[in-house]
Amino acid sequence: MSDIENPEDPNDGAKLKAILIVCAALAFAAAPLMTQPFTGFDPDAFPNPTPPLPLQPAGYAFAIWGVIYAWLIASAFFGLIKRDVDPGWDATRWPLFISLAVGASWIGVAQLNPVIATLLIFVMLGGAVFAMARAPRSDTWLCAAPLGLYAGWLTAASFVAAMTTLTGWTGIGPGAASWLGLIAIGALGIAILRLRPPATYAVALDWALVGVAVSVFTSDPFNLPFAVGVIAAFAAIALGYVRGLQRG
Repeated sequence: MSDIENPEDPNDGAKLKAILIVCAALAFAAAPLMTQPFTGFDPDAFPNPTPPLPLQPAGYAFAIWGVIYAWLIASAFFGLIKRDVDPGWDATRWPLFISLAVGASWIGVAQLNPVIATLLIFVMLGGAVFAMARAPRSDTWLCAAPLGLYAGWLTAASFVAAMTTLTGWTGIGPGAASWLGLIAIGALGIAILRLRPPATYAVALDWALVGVAVSVFTSDPFNLPFAVGVIAAFAAIALGYVRGLQRG
């Protein structure tokens, strides 16, 4: 009598990825509790120390991270319990895992090396956008929507980090760097809107832009050209999303 080898369950890989997403989401949310509070890159870490850019959102805007953390954790647990072997959910998991795993170490890296942190935040953005683009719409509010909120905020945050690093290393003026960042945020945001992301993507990106406008009006109320540029970017993102709905 020959031994019969039990074939490996093809769903085991999907279940393992669902578990990894839960672990990564929890580690990502716990990261701020394990490090010193992050209030931006240390100016002394650059050859050309610079104050916060006009592109930096007002402090209150960062409260969105509480919603992002909670929603990603809820999504991860729902995916593990109810959609562990669902092909649509499974398609999002590797890019999301990479983004969250990198994000779990990001604050610690940012406090030590802004250049590496800037590169890593773009890795986080790429993983978030890729996962969002592959998310099923059957469970929008538990899969695509939290990914959209996460990706939308990272779209703005990535270029804030990039322009701060650019200013610190090249000596380019904060105003010029902020204009470059604002243009890049608007261009990338509109390009991503062509993927027809969930509404939360546009909401998070416009939330960041409102935070920038508030920061400008409260800290430098005479910087009207840049404030107008921020408002125009806000309107372009909102209009781009509406047009996406009309095409859909």
